[in-house]
Amino acid sequence: MIPAVFYRFVTLAILLLCSISVKSQIVISNKNFSFGTTGRIGFGYSPDIEGHTGRQLNLLNQGSLGGRMDQGDYVDLLPSFHFMPVNANKEQTAIDFQVRLAFYSSNGTFLGNVNSGSTDGMIVSLPEAFVEARNIVGSQWSVWAGARYMRYDDVHIADYFYFDDHSSQGFGIKYKKSSFSMFFPAAIDTTSSGMGTPYSYSNIITGNKSLTYRQREVMVAEHSFNLSRKHIVKLLAEYHHVPAVSKNATPDFPSDNGFVAGFKINSELETQKIGSFNQFSMRYGTGIANGGDNGNTQTWRTFGAPGIEDKTYKGAYSFTIVEHLMLNLSNRISLNPYAVYTQSKGGADTMDKAPDFYNRDIYNYKTDLAVGTRVIYYMTNWFHLVSELHYTARQDSNNPTASMVKFALAPTIVPTAERSPWARPHLRFIAEVSRYNDYAKNAMYSPFLQQAGQKRFGTYFGVRSEWWVF
Repeated sequence: MIPAVFYRFVTLAILLLCSISVKSQIVISNKNFSFGTTGRIGFGYSPDIEGHTGRQLNLLNQGSLGGRMDQGDYVDLLPSFHFMPVNANKEQTAIDFQVRLAFYSSNGTFLGNVNSGSTDGMIVSLPEAFVEARNIVGSQWSVWAGARYMRYDDVHIADYFYFDDHSSQGFGIKYKKSSFSMFFPAAIDTTSSGMGTPYSYSNIITGNKSLTYRQREVMVAEHSFNLSRKHIVKLLAEYHHVPAVSKNATPDFPSDNGFVAGFKINSELETQKIGSFNQFSMRYGTGIANGGDNGNTQTWRTFGAPGIEDKTYKGAYSFTIVEHLMLNLSNRISLNPYAVYTQSKGGADTMDKAPDFYNRDIYNYKTDLAVGTRVIYYMTNWFHLVSELHYTARQDSNNPTASMVKFALAPTIVPTAERSPWARPHLRFIAEVSRYNDYAKNAMYSPFLQQAGQKRFGTYFGVRSEWWVF
């Protein structure tokens, strides 16, 4: 349990930090407005599906592990305000206000053909709205508060933000290379949306049922340091807590906790062309902090079932190891291999299925494995031949292992004429083929197979644009 005195201490610390004052009037200068956007849109086509709608070939419950070229449409709009107050001593504070408006298509529909009122149409959200003040009055202190995509390195070709994805709502304080943040990711959930630790309950203090929810409190400490000029280590520690609700509540839930620890090493590599690196990370979470599934890595997304007797996640864990490599070998070719392994167990004392808080039998143990690579051959400055090869495997509890091999070929037009893995926008012509093992085929363990039926091979074709503009 996190005592109330802790919150008073944090509030006092923030007030003291903000009390750094100047003796002269602050003048606002360098007013700026910027507008960024990221997105991917186009069409997908699967001839083996009766309706010819495009569906992702990857295994179920793995998100885009196995490749993201067959992901659906999305558009993010990022308006930001930037300004810099200057005092008489010329000490400056960089202040940013950023909002992210997100638009996603649902159920394979094309974003331009639907709206928020369409059935299985457009999903609209506001994942970012925050203010950040950096280098306050020339110091090395920075603070932020609001909702933000608080995530860092990712395996881009699998859309996998590993190790330190804290994206949620909260606040943070940073001094030099050390930071402390608190996040509050809970929301009202239901029997259809709630998995893992539930938050919603009915408050009956007035005699009537009033739907409300309990909060999850996540404390995150991070510190980075240089082993050498080309090697940076990041350390991570987290503590999670959900309070008990029993008095005047139905249903009642016990309190629960969880911890996370991990490290990440980011190394710059010397190759003929600059920009090569190696990233390696290990992370271990316990209790309710054992989250990470379906391509998401947030530790607050608790996995598995609670203990049958005490309804807590005592004994739950999750272990994840990631290797990510970028090799810009020459002006002709770049390689981008990766490997991800995750093993997770819930709070129930079984490796098989167990009842969750709503008495649904869910898997209490799983392993994920994904290895793959992207090869980019720069045929000309503006025409790149992109190919990918992936192998993924998933085992749920005592079920047999489902596996897939996928090959993708994407001739790509790059109008900026830059020979770089990060050059955007891309206009891609995509062709993919996948092969499933017996269990994946028979269990229809893929979004594609759920539409096409029990097939050994899957196919996907499409034309899509992808852009990042900041």
